[in-house]
Parts: sequence; structure tokens; C-alpha cells
Amino acid sequence: MRISLCNEVVAALPFSEQARLAAALGYDGLEVAPFTLDADAPHLLPASRVAELRRIAEGEGAPITSLHWLLVAPAGLSITGADASLRARTLDVMQRLIALAAGLGATLLVHGSPKQRRVAADGDAARAEDAMARAGEWAAAHGLTYCLEPLDARQTNWARNVAEAMEIVRRVGNPALRTMLDVSAAGNGEVEPAAELLRRHIPSGLIAHVHLNDRNRRAPGQGSDRFGPVFAALRETAYGGFCAVEPFDYHPDGPASAARAIGYLRGILDS
Repeated sequence: MRISLCNEVVAALPFSEQARLAAALGYDGLEVAPFTLDADAPHLLPASRVAELRRIAEGEGAPITSLHWLLVAPAGLSITGADASLRARTLDVMQRLIALAAGLGATLLVHGSPKQRRVAADGDAARAEDAMARAGEWAAAHGLTYCLEPLDARQTNWARNVAEAMEIVRRVGNPALRTMLDVSAAGNGEVEPAAELLRRHIPSGLIAHVHLNDRNRRAPGQGSDRFGPVFAALRETAYGGFCAVEPFDYHPDGPASAARAIGYLRGILDS
């Protein structure tokens, strides 16, 4: 099983040290939050810097596998808002982030960003779905996969579970647009356990990525969730993608959280 580390967990470190630490701990790569590369305009990183980041990550043994938390920066974006200028700016950022992912050597992007997808008025959901359709087209042009991330109702009110996300993906009908499963969001918003959702839906081909985190928002192994059944389901369904460790509460700190998580997960895989 290939496991990457979401880099915001160790974002206090310089990027080279993030990659070096991830590789030393036993991760297979980094899933990068663009705002950690540039807090204001990550979509405008010059090609020379993109190439440098890719060389650093690959040279340290933790290549960049994917991007997530896509619309945190620049501030004020929305895939649902009706304002034409805001929509144009948001879509431009999305298109440029897909190109950024390709330049960094990633194969996949995860669209979570719950604050930037709130549905509040008629037409909002249709605009969000159209944004996903466009993202799928742009991803396909780069040979990438763009994943709509289901997030529980405490975080957002659009694409709140795997079933809703899968229905959107099916309507769009582009193989480059798929969905994924976040174990914490599933634990806080789904009726079925995460392992059963994976077992049932991975054969559809629509689930392309997995985030590993406890429903208490800490790293795997730091809460009540058990990840043995999750890995069993992934093995049974011959899942070939990456799993990314994505805690939100870094206990006792980022590096220690990352170390505990990979030790716990590798222990499950080795047992």
C-alpha cells in the first residue's frame, strides 16, 4: 500500500525538510496543499520554482503524489457564488492549479475546500457541478485525475457523502473526474463504516483516492477508529491508488503526529 503524507502537517519545516522527513519516516510521497507553497497565489508559481520543488521532493525520496485543499489561497474563492467575476477568478485558479499539479509530477487533485462550496441560493449547486465538469476536462488534458471529496454536513452542505459525490461524478461522465473517501468525514457523516463503503464502491472505478484520519481529526492510531478493516477492504478490492495521511489536530505536534501515524499504519500492513 502506498502512503503519502499531507504536507501541511509539517509545513513549519522548509519544503526540503518536509520531503526528507516524510521519506525517512517511511512515507512514499507528499500530498501538497498549495497554500503551503505560497500563502497568497500558489497558482502563479513560476515554472522555475515548480521544477525546483519537484526536483527537491523527488531527490529527497518523497515525490509529490497529489494536491489538496485547493481553494484556500488566494482568499475569497467560491465554486458556487453567482458573481461572474468571482466565478471567473475561481475557475482560473482551478485550471492553473491543475497545471501546477502536472508540473509538480502529481497524478491527482482532491477538491475538498468546504468553505468555498457552500450552497445558499438557487443555482449554487448547478454552478458547483459545472465547476467540477470543467475541472475534469482540464485534468484530462494533463492526464490527471480530479477528485471531488465528500465531506460531512458539519463541514459543507454540498457533496456531503460518497453517494452524493458519486452521483455528481456520474452525471458529469468524464473519467478524469472521480471521487474519493476521507475516513474522518465518512466516520462523521456516513451510515456505513468506511471499510464497507470502500469494499462496495471501489469496484465501480469512481473512487480514486483515500484520506486516512480518525473521526476525532487526529492521525490514524490516535483515536477510536481502527484502520485494519480499511486496509483489508483496499486489499480485497485491489485498490491501486495512494492513501494520504491527513490529520487536522497534530498531537503532540506535526512531526510526531506524522511519525506515529506511519508507524501505526505500517504495523497494520506488516501484521
